[in-house]
Amino acid sequence: MAMNQRSARNFLGGFGINQVMKCVLLLVLLAGLAAGCVTKSKARSEARAEAQRAYLAGQNDALKAQLARQQATVTVVGPVQNATVPWVSGLTLAQAIATANYLSPSEPTQITLTRQGEDGVIDPHVLFNGVPIPLEPGDVITLK
Repeated sequence: MAMNQRSARNFLGGFGINQVMKCVLLLVLLAGLAAGCVTKSKARSEARAEAQRAYLAGQNDALKAQLARQQATVTVVGPVQNATVPWVSGLTLAQAIATANYLSPSEPTQITLTRQGEDGVIDPHVLFNGVPIPLEPGDVITLK
């Protein structure tokens, strides 16, 4: 039997069975720990990515809300006290000018309505004769 133990020791490089098992277990344990580190790293990376997505979604919502607030107004450019008039359904050009509080002692000679980048010139006499001109959110009125 001494020969068999000696053969086993030579075959295993001088290590006994218990020592080999310990090495194998140690390697398995180290592999498991390394895999755990990769998993933690991946979890951190995914958490950062999710936080970034949530941040950008919040920024997007804030910009949409700001745009909605901006578009829910009418801007009046010219000699007025209030350049921004809140838009409400049914708002007319005459109401917007009155709400903006036109300050010039003389009537405007030219009224330009800009809607979605398109300009339209409105004869002030038409406005003063009581013709209602409906406005939309985001309209810009220029008085000269």
